[in-house]
Amino acid sequence: MQVFVRDNNVDQALRALKKKLQREGVFREMKARSAYEKPSEKRAREKSEAVRRARKQARKQAQREGLLPAPKKKTLARGRPSH
Repeated sequence: MQVFVRDNNVDQALRALKKKLQREGVFREMKARSAYEKPSEKRAREKSEAVRRARKQARKQAQREGLLPAPKKKTLARGRPSH
């Protein structure tokens, strides 16, 4: 993984690196490897993750086919800072 530092802006490069690591799932894997996970717990977790992915995929497909309304766009209120 590689992040370039532009104009000696290390803070911006660190934010970019953290975002890339988050997207790749490095932090989640580090947390998972920090403690032993019983095989039965691992199977249950993987099954629940698969169910979640399947539901998300079915929801996206239904939205594409017009069976479900598309998700609402988030709009920022004017003059108010976003958190």
